[in-house]
Amino acid sequence: MRPADALDAERPDRPARPVADLYDLTGRVAVVTGGAGLYGSHMCAALAEAGAHVVVTSRDEAACARAAQALCDAGLSASSHRLDLADEASIRALRDDTVAAYGRIDVLVNGSVHRQGGDPAGTTAADWAATSLVNSTGLFLITRDIGEQMMAQGSGSIVNIGSIYGVVGPTFDIYAGTGMTSPAFYAYDKGGMVNLTRYLACYYGPHGVRVNCLSPGGLRSDGQPDAFLAAYRAATPLGRLAGPDDIKGPIVFLASDASAYLTGTNIMVDGGWTAH
Repeated sequence: MRPADALDAERPDRPARPVADLYDLTGRVAVVTGGAGLYGSHMCAALAEAGAHVVVTSRDEAACARAAQALCDAGLSASSHRLDLADEASIRALRDDTVAAYGRIDVLVNGSVHRQGGDPAGTTAADWAATSLVNSTGLFLITRDIGEQMMAQGSGSIVNIGSIYGVVGPTFDIYAGTGMTSPAFYAYDKGGMVNLTRYLACYYGPHGVRVNCLSPGGLRSDGQPDAFLAAYRAATPLGRLAGPDDIKGPIVFLASDASAYLTGTNIMVDGGWTAH
C-alpha cells in the first residue's frame, strides 16, 4: 500500500474487499532467497499459486532453474536467478536484473541460511565468520538494496524467515543419540533477525513497506532419525513436525494485502513449540 493510500485505508465508509482479493498476488513479483531449499520450495509454490511471478534464487543456479521450471510446468509463473549473499555485486545484480525484467519487486522473502559449524565446541572462528557473512551481512544488504526499490515504488512486503531457535533456547535432549545438534550460529543469526525485523519495520513503514518475520519449527524430511522424530513430536503440543502445507498459508498471508496492517511482527509457525 502506497503512503498516499494509508489514510484512505482507514476510512469507515471505504468498502471492504472480498477476502479472496486480499490474498491474491496476481501481477506481483516475489523474490525468494533460498528458494530451492526445503522450506523455500514450498514458499515459492505458495506465492506462485497465489498469482505472483516468483524469482527463485540461491547459489545453486541449477537447482533454482529446476525449481522454477517445475513451477512453470505446473502452469505457474516463475524464473530463476543465481544469488550469492556473500557477494554484494551478486545481490545488486539480482535486484537490477529483476527490475529490468519485470519493472518492480513487490515481495522479498529472506529464506537463505548458510550452515557451517555446530555446537560451540565444534565451531571455529572461520565457521562463525562464514555464517555471519551470509546470514547477517548478506541479509542486511539484500534487504537494504531491495528495500530501496520498494521505497521508490511506495509499497512492498519483506518477510524474514526466522526459527523457533531465534526465540527460545534449544532443547538438546531431542538430539540425543542422533548425531544431530542445534548450531550456535543459528541461534545468534535468527535471534538477530527478529529484532532487525522490528527495526526495519519502523524505518520502512513511512514509505509504505512492511517488514515481518515468520518463525517456523522443524520440517519433516527424509532421513531424519526415528529417535529425533519421536522426541520432537513428544515436545510439541500438536504432536508433529511441520509438513509441506504448513508454511504456505502464513507466507501468502504476510506477502499479501491480507496482512496490510501488520508490520514488525514475528509469527510463530511451530505447532505450539514456543507456547511452553
